[in-house]
Amino acid sequence: MAHEHLKVHRSHGVGWLEYDRPPRNAFHWEMLRELPIAFEELLAAADVRVIVVASAIDRYFSTGADLTTFQGMTRQDVASWVAACHAVVHRMRSARKPLLAAIHGTAVGGGLEVVLHCDVRFATHDARFGQPEVNISFIPPVGGTQALARLLGRSRALRLLYEGELIPAQEALDIGLVDFLVPSQELRTRVQEYALALARKPANALAAVRRCITQGLEVSFEEGLRIESEAAVELGGHPNFAEGVNAFLAKRAPKWK
Repeated sequence: MAHEHLKVHRSHGVGWLEYDRPPRNAFHWEMLRELPIAFEELLAAADVRVIVVASAIDRYFSTGADLTTFQGMTRQDVASWVAACHAVVHRMRSARKPLLAAIHGTAVGGGLEVVLHCDVRFATHDARFGQPEVNISFIPPVGGTQALARLLGRSRALRLLYEGELIPAQEALDIGLVDFLVPSQELRTRVQEYALALARKPANALAAVRRCITQGLEVSFEEGLRIESEAAVELGGHPNFAEGVNAFLAKRAPKWK
């Protein structure tokens, strides 16, 4: 499917979903509505094992919402906007494929919030990050308040949202907002290599790991153990488990189903 404000392409089992609304990838209604459709396209593709969120625009990952879209919004309009944002969140957090992020340039607001729901985030050394919504008397509506608190802890998340300032890439790495810093010219190559390494692993085991961690963080420890038990039993009954054990003992490469 063609998308007007996103680029979607595939490379050796890796699906790339890139923001593509010049000049700064600012989200308006049409771009926001395209996002869950693009995710669904890649999640449904049998030949896509890993998904990467990135930007096709130089110097900008995303500046978040296009504020002209917010002019004249009613309370009901805001409710519709937030509902559309949360549809993206739910689709990403329930995904059965690993989600990676390749971030460069300026990454703020809702465009940044999307990658908070990814599993591993790569960024360039010159990237800048922020959630400046408080400066327009708003909050991050793409699950940012919840994701940041779980990712950074209560105190650091509050500071980031209270202050509304941009932070440099090294600080983002230090606080755990991103996982890896790479040179700009190596970003796509490094992310593709990491994605290919994941794509060689059994898809059902990756999905189980993602489910246990993502869902387990939302529930009590005991309920998390129930989710883990259910996933382990399901994996144990799958042919990939026997293949993994036999391949290891035979010192050969496994052939996953």
